[in-house]
Amino acid sequence: MTVTEAVGTHTAGARAAMCVSAGRAAQELALKRGEFDLAVHLGLIGAEPAAGGARPRIRQQEIDRLRRLPGFPGSLRDQVRTAGTAEGATLLGVRPERFTGLARIGCVSPVAFCLNRYRAVVWLYLVDDLLAFAVREPDLIEGKSPAGMRTMLEGGTDWRARNWRSRRIDRLLSRTEDPWRRAALHASSLDPVQLAEVVEDPYERAYLARMQPDSVFGRPGSVSGREAMTRLMLADDPDEILWRRVNLTLELEQARELRPAPRPGYDPLSCLVPSRPVPDRPASVRPLPDGAGSAFGRTGRASRGPGRRPGAGRGLLVRIGLRRPGR
Repeated sequence: MTVTEAVGTHTAGARAAMCVSAGRAAQELALKRGEFDLAVHLGLIGAEPAAGGARPRIRQQEIDRLRRLPGFPGSLRDQVRTAGTAEGATLLGVRPERFTGLARIGCVSPVAFCLNRYRAVVWLYLVDDLLAFAVREPDLIEGKSPAGMRTMLEGGTDWRARNWRSRRIDRLLSRTEDPWRRAALHASSLDPVQLAEVVEDPYERAYLARMQPDSVFGRPGSVSGREAMTRLMLADDPDEILWRRVNLTLELEQARELRPAPRPGYDPLSCLVPSRPVPDRPASVRPLPDGAGSAFGRTGRASRGPGRRPGAGRGLLVRIGLRRPGR
């Protein structure tokens, strides 16, 4: 290899390893900011972890890979194309009211949201999800609404926010094996009162707050956007709150076995045991999976994890704060 070839190879390798800002990556990938953030959230674009609320950085190698995909940039943009209620109804060939009803009972789940000029939440759905639903459940699109659907809607059922939270948390859970970070994701759905009932130790609560990821996706920059995000993050249904408390409790037990939460004058890393594997984690709860065929009468279940003895410790209801010890 000549000197010129060696220099060229080194330069190409350095370029591939170089990280660029999210703005530049979006420009090179011909994506708008919202499309780019959604692509990162969905795992279509590999991003380097960012700290302190900063937007993720992207390796040039990842950008080059995406640019070589067949049909670029249209193929990438199509995967993050979203539709609101009006466009979604048009795609399915139904009235907007019928589309809203399908979304409220969980037939289709929103992947993002935006605020209109009245600061009201506007849910957004992946076009690919809507088209797949139309193929999967044509009977729910055509003809009269099923009796079960009408009953749910008349009862005020609206699982859009709940399913958005579940979808977002499940996506973030898939990116980490650390039980403290996983516990923090479940904790993010509980208000301070609910969290304090499950996690009595203030140092553990503070650690969970620090371990929550700074997800750029779905976090609007305006004050009204941040307020809307804060409201939507919190579970507001007793069923959902219970399952988040259960999952938080089970993840927290594994996190404590791995390492304790830091305290003043204490280094938790000193107690790490590298040779001890992380126990199997419990399955995350999905309150309502996508798909109209499973929309009626389905509930999620939280796994207690392989090898966990029923009734171990103080009892699950005691550990999640729903029963006093000794009762």
